Amino acid sequence: MKIDIVTLFPEICRAPLSESIMKRAQEKGVADIHIHNLRDWTTDKHHVVDDAPFGGGQGMVMKPEPIFAAVEDLKHQPANVEHRKSKVILMSPAGRRFDQQMAYELSQESHLIVVCGHYEGVDHRVIEHLVDLNISIGDYVLTNGAIAAVVLVDAIVRLLPGALGHEQSAADDSFSSGLLEAPQYTRPAEFRGWRVPDVLLSGNHAEIARWRKEQALKRTRENRPDLLQ
Repeated sequence: MKIDIVTLFPEICRAPLSESIMKRAQEKGVADIHIHNLRDWTTDKHHVVDDAPFGGGQGMVMKPEPIFAAVEDLKHQPANVEHRKSKVILMSPAGRRFDQQMAYELSQESHLIVVCGHYEGVDHRVIEHLVDLNISIGDYVLTNGAIAAVVLVDAIVRLLPGALGHEQSAADDSFSSGLLEAPQYTRPAEFRGWRVPDVLLSGNHAEIARWRKEQALKRTRENRPDLLQ
């Protein structure tokens, strides 16, 4: 999968996507991630990317010209011979809420172009005529969309075949089955008087699976009862 991220703050994306699983996924050729500065597609000497909103109001709005130029350029670069299959995503608190199912669906795409919103948002013509999917990672507002883009890309890339050391890991994650993941334990079997549940030490895989399902239901009921609805 190829992923192009267009942002005003490339360094915010570059550091976390160059570590751990994301780093290994790129080294193994599982994901091809490129981070671009939106100002590279401006045409004025000051590299202006924003302007005051029509109708008045606080803050600034991202201009449509550099965003359209960036996306259209990235779609038609020689390396993107299948540019018609590119999916353009805008990170914005006004978008659809991101979840594990959406991450899985996006992991099936061949090319993602992720545009990071900033200021008071983007000119709405970007949403109307350029973007395929407007995504929010939660019901809150961040300083800029680059932070949200890192979350999006991390969640998608780890679902790609070969990204994780154990392929079953992603399937067992919280939300993959509609429930939160059951509690996990490791050595030592006893720590400060707190013992690991005996069933996990029993070697009885059927009983362990039953315990994990019960604990997943309990954890979901306590922490995210909305998932059970």
